[in-house]
Amino acid sequence: MKNYLLASALLLTLFLTACQQQSGAPASEEKSEDKAVLETDTQKQSYAVGANMGQFLVRSLEEQNATGLELDKELAIRGFLDATNSASQFDEAEVQEHMQALMVKAQELSQAKAQKEGEENLAKGAAYLAENGQREGVTTTESGLQYEVVTATEGPKPAETDTVKVHYRGTLLDGTEFDSSYARGEPATFPLNRVIKGWTKGLQYMTVGSKYKFHIPADLAYGERATGKITPNSTLVFDVELLEIMGAE
Repeated sequence: MKNYLLASALLLTLFLTACQQQSGAPASEEKSEDKAVLETDTQKQSYAVGANMGQFLVRSLEEQNATGLELDKELAIRGFLDATNSASQFDEAEVQEHMQALMVKAQELSQAKAQKEGEENLAKGAAYLAENGQREGVTTTESGLQYEVVTATEGPKPAETDTVKVHYRGTLLDGTEFDSSYARGEPATFPLNRVIKGWTKGLQYMTVGSKYKFHIPADLAYGERATGKITPNSTLVFDVELLEIMGAE
């Protein structure tokens, strides 16, 4: 259902864009000449509904373009106009059939892009870890996890079954920050056996009050799975401060 809505949104966006282009007037000029009357609450709320849909359409178009999906804009507009005039060359079943084929194509393109991106990330990660492992102070473990001690302390270390409280900052290899408890102003608490493998292994080297920097290869992070700013097979860098060992669950 979501994919169908995205494709429908794409077609409608193309139609609206073409209508604007055919008018021969820039978007800013058109708005200044034909502004909606927004005086009552109902008028404002009605306009807000349309604005919200418009924002959704723009995002949907960007998502489709990002996959490399190509559609004939003129035919998309023609299909929209024919349908609104009850003159569509496709009946409802045919529309659904072609829309489904469009969704399959979009999915294939998205998967191909993710695979290519994942392969590039693996190569970048391998090169980074190979070079980083040569730096003084960096230890490479048997699993491939790399860590360096920023602040050392003495004391007990957490076990895999312990719950810990930490402050951390996570970045991609280009320095992009994708998560930070420091930014949220609140430390994170979690069982060590319920996070990515790089954290489960790495935190067990730490003592309370210590600060480490982890360089985590993709297979110990999110692997082929993309999440937020993290793309497939990304090598991740974390600055971690162990605040408390809270014992087993």
